[in-house]
Amino acid sequence: MTEIKELVKNQKMMYRAGKTMTYTYRIHQLQKLKEMINRYEPRIYESLNKDLNKSTYEVLATELGFLQQEVNHAIKYLKEWMQPKKVKTPTSHKGAKSFIYKQPYGVTLIIGPWNYPLHLAIAPLIGAIAAGNTAVIKPSELTPYTSELIEEMIQETFEEKYITVVQGDKDVSQELLEQPFDYIFFTGSVPVGKIVMEKASQQLIPVTLELGGKSPCIVDRDAKLEVAARRITWGKFVNAGQTCVAPDYVLVHEDVKQQFTEHLKREIEKMYTANPMESGDYSKIVNDNHFDRLTSYLDEGDIIYGGQTDRTNRLINPTIIEKVDWDSKIMQDEIFGPLLPILTFNQLEEVYDHVEHSRNPLALYYFSENEKNQEWITKNISFGGGCINDTMMHLGNNQLPFGGIGTSGIGQYHGKYSFETFTHEKSVLKQTTSFDLAFRYPNSKMGRNILKKLFK
Repeated sequence: MTEIKELVKNQKMMYRAGKTMTYTYRIHQLQKLKEMINRYEPRIYESLNKDLNKSTYEVLATELGFLQQEVNHAIKYLKEWMQPKKVKTPTSHKGAKSFIYKQPYGVTLIIGPWNYPLHLAIAPLIGAIAAGNTAVIKPSELTPYTSELIEEMIQETFEEKYITVVQGDKDVSQELLEQPFDYIFFTGSVPVGKIVMEKASQQLIPVTLELGGKSPCIVDRDAKLEVAARRITWGKFVNAGQTCVAPDYVLVHEDVKQQFTEHLKREIEKMYTANPMESGDYSKIVNDNHFDRLTSYLDEGDIIYGGQTDRTNRLINPTIIEKVDWDSKIMQDEIFGPLLPILTFNQLEEVYDHVEHSRNPLALYYFSENEKNQEWITKNISFGGGCINDTMMHLGNNQLPFGGIGTSGIGQYHGKYSFETFTHEKSVLKQTTSFDLAFRYPNSKMGRNILKKLFK
């Protein structure tokens, strides 16, 4: 406890010294971060393979590639983002000029999850650095090899009083949440997110919560079924379904259900072979508890594809399940694994009722060629973000903010939005002293009449 207190105290001292305020300092740190990622690339592949059996393709596509794009984007636009913004001033404020200054929050805490342990620890850090903050990173204890590597990389690259890593279990997380941080960025489950928010509220610390939920994938009768099946297979089963924005379940129009499921089976075998568990590069479930939770769902509904498991290596083949409903255990919480329930609908309006069973999902995906229906889904259903005729690809565009709504999260990041998340917009009005307008003061005879006209 004393060590963590001292750590936060030292970071606060560094922040108050003003070192992180300059463009020169921030750009240099972002460049160091970029070099760090490139230098450790072989070790990154190795650690993620040890923790989650991730293939080199998955590491590049879902962890490294995103971080490289994100840090390059921040380096390119940092100077522009940092500039004070001049805004309009009303006539009632004659002689004044108005500005928005970009102020860092200060000392930040970043708590990362286990499913993308490198990506989701370092991506927020890019925003924290760009905005001029210091940072303490708490990586997941469930991915020990990657967490150890993150600590080694950060320790070698940055001063401890600027950026540091604290490892440990939930007791360490609790200690960290007792500290007077200026901002907390958490990625993880809804139950833990509630604890983070409760702890932060006791000190009125602002938070970003990147959570999850049951993200629906809707396949309408006019969808291009083969394309839909291919893109849903990729989005669902990458990282063995352990992705916060993976399609959690499919709602398919009952007229095309049979055709769609046949396409789905073929696409799974094209991407992962008939038995992915034997391929050697199919991601494993993170631990025994999660494995047991997922396999308990296999007793529900009818398995129409897959279902094979290997507890020794914590592997579960891509599995399609039908004949489940919202009372089934598999539909109560986010699945976070390679199990895909299939439900059906007749009328598009029914989709709204389905989603309301687990409202405000982090993502939603809709497959249809009908633009009117695409607009109806987009405007009438609440969700964090999503795609039309694709899955997960919205994450890869750093011009789009990423974040949830309601139970799927608070706040957003990626690209400029990461900078803005870790920045307080400070409003400043600069008033002239060359003259003073008498009507603003209570002793002005004409003040009330002039003010009424101005405000109208």
